[in-house]
This record gives sequence, C-alpha cells and structure tokens, in this order.
Amino acid sequence: MAWNDSGNGRDPWKKRGEEPIDLDKIVQNWQRKLSAILGGGGGGGGGGGGRGAGGRWVLPMILLIAWSFTGLYRVDEAERGVVQRFGAYTMTTLPGLHWHIPFPIETVDIVNTSAVDRYGFSTEILTADEQYVFIQMVVQYRREDPVKYSFEVINPEGTLQDVTESALREVVGTSTLEDLVTDGRDQIAPRTQLVLQNTLDAYNAGITVSTISLERLDYPQAVQDAVDDTQKARNDSDRTILEAETYAQDLIPRARGTASRIVQDAEGYRERVIADADGQASRFLALLAEYQKAPEVTRDRLYIEAIEQVYANANKVILDADGSGNLLYLPIDKLIGASNRQAGQMDPNSIFNAQTSAPAVEPVTVPDAARTRRTRQ
Repeated sequence: MAWNDSGNGRDPWKKRGEEPIDLDKIVQNWQRKLSAILGGGGGGGGGGGGRGAGGRWVLPMILLIAWSFTGLYRVDEAERGVVQRFGAYTMTTLPGLHWHIPFPIETVDIVNTSAVDRYGFSTEILTADEQYVFIQMVVQYRREDPVKYSFEVINPEGTLQDVTESALREVVGTSTLEDLVTDGRDQIAPRTQLVLQNTLDAYNAGITVSTISLERLDYPQAVQDAVDDTQKARNDSDRTILEAETYAQDLIPRARGTASRIVQDAEGYRERVIADADGQASRFLALLAEYQKAPEVTRDRLYIEAIEQVYANANKVILDADGSGNLLYLPIDKLIGASNRQAGQMDPNSIFNAQTSAPAVEPVTVPDAARTRRTRQ
C-alpha cells in the first residue's frame, strides 16, 4: 500500500496532519529576515513592498561577497605565484597574502622554486659498438623560473623525462662499451646533465637540473654470461699484449746496446790493428835505415833482442861456465812457486830461509861438442 493512499491515512510529506513543507515559503521568510537586518523592511503594506525589493539583492550580495573571498591566496617563502588573467600571464607575486580577481577571470599557479625534486630513470640502450647496457640513474631538479615553467611547456615533468632519455641515449650511443665500463663511467652523468640542461634551456622550460647520479651500469641479464666471457677474453688479450710490449721494450734496448758495443769493439780493434801495423812499418823502416848504416852491429843487436825475448818466456835458467864441462841447472820456477805459496803464512825472514834452504844446484854434464860459440863474421 502506498504512503499517500487514502486507505493508509498517512502522508510522508505531512507531519501528523500538517501541510507539507513549502521551500518557497522558507526562502521568502529568510529573505524577509535578511531585509529587516539590512534595513530594507518597514511597517504597513508599503513596508512589505520595500522588503520585497530589498530581498531581491540580498542573495546576490552574499554570493558576490563569497565569490570575492575566493580570490584570497597565500604564497610561502619558497614559492612564487603566477597570476593569469583569462589564461594570459599578468604578474608574479612574492611570498605573503595576496588577492586576485576570482575565477574565471584570474587564476594563480603556485610554483615552488626552492624545493629540489627527484625522479628515477632506467632504460636499456645500445652503445656505439652495438652492445646493450642497462642504466639506472636519479635526476634531481628544481623549478627555477616559475613563468617559463607555467607557460613555455605544456607538461614540464613529462618533457623532463623525455629529454633525459634523449640526452642519455646521445651520450651512451656515441661511446663504446669498453669506455662506458672503464674510464668513461664517471663521465656519463656529467655529460648527460650538460646535454639535458642545454635542451631544457632551448625549450625555455624553466627547470634547472641540480645533479644526476648514476646508480647502476650493467649488462642485461639475458646476455650477462656472454658479456662476462667476452670481457674476460678481452682482459686476457690486453694482458698478453702488455707482456709482449714489456718484453719487447726490454729486449730491443739490450740488443741495440749489444750491437753498439760490438760495433765499437770492432772499430777499436780496427784502429789498434792499423796503429800496430803503422808502428811496425815505421819501426821496420827505422831499422832498415840503421842496418844500412851499420849492418854488423844491427845484426848483433837483433840477435840479442831475439834471444832475450825467447829466454824471457822460459821457466828454466841455464848458466854456461867457461873452462868447465858442467852446466848448472837452477829450478828457479819451483823456488818462485814455493815462495808464493808460503808468502801468506811466513814472515820475510822465514821466506828468506826457505829460499836459501832450497835444493842445491844440480850439475848437468854437457858434452863439449854441445857447447858452441857463435862466431861473428
């Protein structure tokens, strides 16, 4: 059975037999009360007309006041307010309490110019030598120019990420894998930051990149084993080349030194042989001149010098005694050898006694026919 059915006897819009609530009457009652408060009401029938005219302006006044309060805004110390009138830039407000013409006439974008935000970025990039690397980095930035940040780029945050990837690909795509994992690793972040900042400045994005930190530089997991084997082989090759270069650097200078010494010895030997030959030739010429002056004297002198040279290399001494058929043999070589062996253990007197106590001279009998005298003609 419905609520308003006559059989029910109950109407949900009525309270125990009262008439339903009329919203228009409620609004009119509030208007009359506000008109009386604002001085728009009066007595009698004429006052009723005045209250009706004043009541028409009350609600718009309230709405206007409320709308004007929506133009109040506050800018903190680290922020700047960018005021726009119908979407066009009007002015930039400093920290403090400000008011602007409410929406939709003017709007304000509050931009924090001191806070440093960060975001992570990771991707796989192909290097210059066609090798894949996985790079993960963190970019820190701040909104330095609020006007450019609000007007020059539609989506500054998205543009920043796109430009970051483009700058990173430019840096990694122009470098080899060996450079990236060795000496060039520390240069990836600075080079990327430089390219990124130049691009953002060209876009007038109003964003300044503070730092870029390289968190990870590695190979993709799918090719990790193959890359490790390649790197090991490359390291072995570099070590072998280094050892060969070290050996060559050690061997070549020594060979050059040996060759230079041999050449110098040969030149010295040549000079010595030439000098000896010149000296012998000069001596022979001088001897020839003397021989032509006194042949007999020269022959005797040559004979004596030859005998002296022969006997100087002999270790036995033979003395010829006139009028005797015996030759005295002195073992001078044994005496000298014995004295040399005992020189370090005996004093000079002992050495002298040892020499004097040596075996006596051995007489040697030589036939008279063996003793010949050289007769000079």
